[in-house]
Amino acid sequence: MAAFIKAVNAKIRSNPTTNYLCSTHFWGPASNFGIPIAAVMDTQKSPELISGQMTGALTIYSATFMRYALAVQPKNYLLFLCHFVNEGAQLTQGYRWMQYHKWGGKEEAAKQQAASGVKAVVGKVEAEAGKLAEKAKDVVGK
Repeated sequence: MAAFIKAVNAKIRSNPTTNYLCSTHFWGPASNFGIPIAAVMDTQKSPELISGQMTGALTIYSATFMRYALAVQPKNYLLFLCHFVNEGAQLTQGYRWMQYHKWGGKEEAAKQQAASGVKAVVGKVEAEAGKLAEKAKDVVGK
């Protein structure tokens, strides 16, 4: 059995493509891509859900490991790409967090919500007034 495993391993390592696909240089970044995918998906959510501390930590983490991916031998371009995407997503999230919590985005959202609430109430009142006007015409007409 050991000889069989040794032969399969030799076969895998002799082909550069299968050698790469069976290495940590491929599977490390592949499994790590969950972080930037989640970060990109989170850009569609409300900014009040963003954690400023976690975004800051992930920004520093990605910047550090982008450098690491190019410092190791052989250079791991897939890991670099993973952290590059994550860095961009985290910087976007950080901007959204600053915009919402520090630069007046929360107040602007509250104003917009209040304005839309007022418009909805005005619409309901106008509809009821129209119904009452029709009833009044019917009563006066009889």
